[in-house]
Amino acid sequence: MLKHGVIPVLGTMSGTSLDGVDAAVIETDGVRIASFGEHGYRSYSDAERAVLRAALGRWPGQEGVDEAAALVEQAHAELMAGFNDVAMAGFHGQTLAHEPAGRGTHQAGDGQVLAEALGLPVVWDFRSADVQLGGQGAPLAPAFHFALAKWIKAEEPLAFLNLGGVGNVTWVDPTKAAPEEENALLAFDTGPANAPINDLVQARLGLPFDEGGKVAAQGEVSAEVLDRFVSHSWFMKIPPKSLDRDDFAALSAQVEGLSTQDAAATLTAAAAVAVLRGAEFFPRPVSRLLVTGGGRNNPVLMEMIREGMGCQVDPVEAVGLNGDMLEAQAFAYLAVRVARGLPTSFPSTTGVGAAVGGGEISYPNSGAA
Repeated sequence: MLKHGVIPVLGTMSGTSLDGVDAAVIETDGVRIASFGEHGYRSYSDAERAVLRAALGRWPGQEGVDEAAALVEQAHAELMAGFNDVAMAGFHGQTLAHEPAGRGTHQAGDGQVLAEALGLPVVWDFRSADVQLGGQGAPLAPAFHFALAKWIKAEEPLAFLNLGGVGNVTWVDPTKAAPEEENALLAFDTGPANAPINDLVQARLGLPFDEGGKVAAQGEVSAEVLDRFVSHSWFMKIPPKSLDRDDFAALSAQVEGLSTQDAAATLTAAAAVAVLRGAEFFPRPVSRLLVTGGGRNNPVLMEMIREGMGCQVDPVEAVGLNGDMLEAQAFAYLAVRVARGLPTSFPSTTGVGAAVGGGEISYPNSGAA
């Protein structure tokens, strides 16, 4: 385990939107955030994105998985090699399949490969221990969100909403002393977010995402599809709860007969409604909803959320944070918690039976610990 004290650590994230790899440095002791450091991004090419997309839903040993893992490792190594003077790194990998009540969770990429390439200790496989102990394995950023609430000196309950491929939200009571304290956190996936929209515009327009919500802004929402969407049993399920990227595949099928603009508008409305339905589970109303992930750059989606929330809704930049790098920063923070034996997930965030610290640590030339 590491000695106590603040260290510089590099975190990475490659999300379900399949846009690319984020990497960011923070200085932390695994409890408090001391400072934020440099960051970088490495986009996936169309060809690389196709390799990853072809492996979605697949498990180790299945076709295309080895190719996807090698690509993930190479892309991460290329980006991470540009960072100097860090003590260790957190590597999330690329989620290909997530089935906590069944086969488990699968993030492509081997942390040992990166440890050897970079000459650094690498913390990885953050989700498996939680799933093995009965948790959902997601979301994992809530411990970091709690630290962020302390960083911004929040005094009232607030929520952090991540609009990636799948949406997830963390309700935080910043008056609590630690994330493992009872009623400090509640976290769960809200539902599909950017993934169905991205898939739609990629398939129909050859675009990686609906930049600025321009396609959705030209369409009309299908009330019929939206009504069917909100009747899904998912929205009645009490959190914590988590989704796979393709758990709502039927939603994409239901917009096939719509124009591209109407389909985009409908999928965008579905992402917003999922957030609003999720907010009904908050233990207490929030004073503010801070939004991170690519969805915060979609004004159509943000306005739909604002209309229904009844509180201030802002991108995290409004409080001086970097919404593009928050998840990479989270895995830097979690890496230190793993190395110091601190819990990374809790009954109120993943449904695990007790607070647990997940993750493996790989060291250059010495294997995993």
